[in-house]
Amino acid sequence: MIIEIRRYTLRPGKREEFIRFFETVNRQALREAGMQVFGPMRDLEDPDKVHWMRAFPSLEAREEIKRAFYDGPVWNQDVESKVMPMIANFEASLVETTDGFEGFSGTPTP
Repeated sequence: MIIEIRRYTLRPGKREEFIRFFETVNRQALREAGMQVFGPMRDLEDPDKVHWMRAFPSLEAREEIKRAFYDGPVWNQDVESKVMPMIANFEASLVETTDGFEGFSGTPTP
């Protein structure tokens, strides 16, 4: 499995708005595009940071899924214009799981 570990620095005071949007719109759109999504997660040391991960079955699938999502109407009409103004900076690490990786349940916590 290929996982992107994503770290976002948001504009001051935008973290809760970003999280609400992510949880109500963006996460479902990413999942419908074929990504497994884990998060968002609040950074405990910086009130303007959020972390999240998305997973793909392979590098090839990642490229296809991302291309379809970012070229598609959901990103271009519903997500990009709302989420990008909240983000000051982001970075991502691309990792591959080991044979012993335990995975995630994919169910929300209460």
